[in-house]
Amino acid sequence: MKIPTFPARFVEMPSSTEGKRAAFYLAAEEYVARHLPADNYLFTWQLSPTVVMGRNQVAHQEVDMDFCRAEGIDVIRRKSGGGCIFADHNNIMVSLVARAGAVEPLFREYAEQVAACLRSLGAPAQVEGRNDITLEGRKICGNAFYHLADSNIVHGTMLYDTNQRLMAGALTPDKSKLAARGVASVKSRVGFLKDYLSIGVAELRQELRSRLCDRTIRLTDDDVQYIKAIEADYYDPEYLYGKAARQDRSCGRRIPDCGHLHILALGKIEQVTLSGDYFEESDAGQAFSDALRGLEPDLPTLRDAVGRHHPEKSIRGLSEEALLDLLADLC
Repeated sequence: MKIPTFPARFVEMPSSTEGKRAAFYLAAEEYVARHLPADNYLFTWQLSPTVVMGRNQVAHQEVDMDFCRAEGIDVIRRKSGGGCIFADHNNIMVSLVARAGAVEPLFREYAEQVAACLRSLGAPAQVEGRNDITLEGRKICGNAFYHLADSNIVHGTMLYDTNQRLMAGALTPDKSKLAARGVASVKSRVGFLKDYLSIGVAELRQELRSRLCDRTIRLTDDDVQYIKAIEADYYDPEYLYGKAARQDRSCGRRIPDCGHLHILALGKIEQVTLSGDYFEESDAGQAFSDALRGLEPDLPTLRDAVGRHHPEKSIRGLSEEALLDLLADLC
């Protein structure tokens, strides 16, 4: 007999998981789908400033990566399709893990249940299209889904409020970095639930739980360890950056009092080419090659390598800060 989707069973996690990065909660969806008894499960989560990309998007065409690095905005890729979303502490992320079945009716049921919940709290929410919930024509909730094993995973982002400067900056790609193919996402006009509700974001999160769920399952610390093992896969550079991780990338810049440096990356950094009118303190080509060759072009890896090997000391006038700023263009 089919288990009714709603009310669902709420997944309660240990308090130590509150405030984890997006990848943890995406991994938790997978863990619930694969390991918990047959049922329909729902949980909510909140994030520090984060961009979550759709499965098939190219990071550098959709996200201003330099802006995100400068502002400390996390960037992660989910396994469902659709476009990029920006989330921060004033968003509520909702995850539904349902048993296998036709996804379109489930998708519609989920959106209608969430909209009905918001209407009961005083916000005139409506479902538009397949995956949006709107308030008087302004988008306040986008949803996406994917199949996993014998389950369907539906997740959505509910916009109570947000830092609009960070949202606009993160989701507006630097046009000089857009590839000839591919189109940057169109940003929807958004609305804010704070303008319609008399309760705060924490209270809204509790209301969602009480209105969409009628029973609870509590995860243990052992469950959390399994989730962390799944989480690690989300940080794989090739998964995170998609096809862009396998394309030629390079960075080059003239650094005052130093010269011009150029680095070529093909997936991993395969070669380092230095040219310009700089003065060498030692064999710069060898120093850079020893430090960087074979590494993935992601900033934490490169920062660690520079901190251990200090190739900048081989070139007069080149500081560690200037080198890391250059290397960020590879990432």
